[in-house]
Amino acid sequence: MSILKDKNILLGITAGIAAYKSASLVRLFIKAGANVKVVMTPASKEFVTPLTLSTLSKNPVYSSFTDEEDDNQIWNNHVDLGLWADLFVIAPATANTMAKMANGSCDNILLATYLSAKCPIYFAPAMDLDMYKHDSTKASFQKLRSYGNKLIPAGTGELASGLIGEGRMAEPEDIVSYIENDILDQLPLKGKRVLITAGPTYEAIDPVRFIGNHSSGKMGFEIAKTAANLGAEVVLVTGPTHQKIIHNLVTVIPVITAEDMYNEVHKHFNTSDIAILSAAVADYRPKNVADQKIKKKETTFTIELEKTKDILKSLGEIKKDQFLVGFALETNNELEHAKGKLTSKNLDLIVLNSLQDKGAGFGVSTNKVTFITSSNDIIENELKSKADVAKDLMHLILKQTHA
Repeated sequence: MSILKDKNILLGITAGIAAYKSASLVRLFIKAGANVKVVMTPASKEFVTPLTLSTLSKNPVYSSFTDEEDDNQIWNNHVDLGLWADLFVIAPATANTMAKMANGSCDNILLATYLSAKCPIYFAPAMDLDMYKHDSTKASFQKLRSYGNKLIPAGTGELASGLIGEGRMAEPEDIVSYIENDILDQLPLKGKRVLITAGPTYEAIDPVRFIGNHSSGKMGFEIAKTAANLGAEVVLVTGPTHQKIIHNLVTVIPVITAEDMYNEVHKHFNTSDIAILSAAVADYRPKNVADQKIKKKETTFTIELEKTKDILKSLGEIKKDQFLVGFALETNNELEHAKGKLTSKNLDLIVLNSLQDKGAGFGVSTNKVTFITSSNDIIENELKSKADVAKDLMHLILKQTHA
């Protein structure tokens, strides 16, 4: 999954021959999972049609303040467009439009939207060689960057005039890559490695039956997604679950048993900066596993169990600079038990949730948690979606680690 997933991207198109590439750019943004709207200068419609762009973006295309063919004359609100966007990408950006942007001119809806936008703005210049090298164009570049706009460098190649040189708009794939890398470079967990466990473990009784629990893994998967969206490289060790995640910063390692999870976690812990163990690991497993399916013979049946390895405690014993987070699911004396785990397992933070709280626990999309820090701060939260709980958790970890 791209870092652009679910981003609202406003694509501005100006009147340059490179506008033919804008259709491909829309498709790449959509493929990355972004929501795309297009705003055009009136003259750019001579190079690429609004119909093409609206079909690809699945949204109306804006090129004027009103629809002149509509008797109702509904105003296309440039302020709303600017506020909707998480990113505004102007590609191609002609010398004419850049000069107007640099000097605050506002004679079309694209420029009005640019002046209203509160989001990061990227511009990809496209023009002939002599225009690109002209001092006035260089002055526009300098002024636009001084405003905080981000220039996507033009490429070198054959230009519309037949000249060969600088001024060719960056290829759509390069524009998407530039924006993704720029966003990642600014994220607070860029360069950090986060180890996360999720889901249940299954402990075999025989080849058919197992001891397990009702954990869906959703909480751990939401934490992994949130950490990756903050720029972290995530290793997600998960027990059996139907949850799915596709993200280019997340490596998923499926396991079955507590022993499997123990081994995988220990492989990756030393190279991790943060470890968040949200999996519901079995505390016990059958001491002897039958090779064949056990037949139903007796009225009662006894299984001898033995303790599994305590993964969280084992990490607390060997941790160096890692920030270690555990989860505690309790049914009684919740705070007391959670504080005890925090101390005995050498944790930096523990996330407590109680099966007494309606809407919390296994198999639901919500959770109600209490964060307890190693300095004994207790932070109670209302019932929230697990996605929001994941965001709250990562925000607190960032605060605690000053990342």
